[in-house]
Amino acid sequence: MTEPALSDDGYKALASFRYGLRRFLHFSEEAARAAGLTPAQHQLLLAVRGHDGEGPPTIGEVAEHLQLKVHSTGELVGRTVANGLLERRGDPEDGRRVLLVLTDEGRSVLDRLSVLHRDELRRFHREMDDLLVTIGDLQGT
Repeated sequence: MTEPALSDDGYKALASFRYGLRRFLHFSEEAARAAGLTPAQHQLLLAVRGHDGEGPPTIGEVAEHLQLKVHSTGELVGRTVANGLLERRGDPEDGRRVLLVLTDEGRSVLDRLSVLHRDELRRFHREMDDLLVTIGDLQGT
């Protein structure tokens, strides 16, 4: 059995959700630029700092996290290293691997941006909670 088409209110709810996502992304991009980073550099620093594996991540692991090709990630890493925000280090256990580590400056910039993002995420969370209530109400009708 196929799902029924969305109602007009359903489309309005989806549009509101998409708008909320876009507002958050726009906020994030502008905050990165105000901090002197490109949005891609911000995402790179966040991927390195937020890596949940053992030890620092490799370029390949970060590429997967960012959904980029390894070559493109390597270029982004190179620009970020040149800006003094990131370091490449050889893996002491496997000399073929390169590990990525934030510099003190990279950590400081990311810390400031992350506080701003936490506050914006709280606002976004409240907005999405309200939207989910509306969607729940639509499902009950």
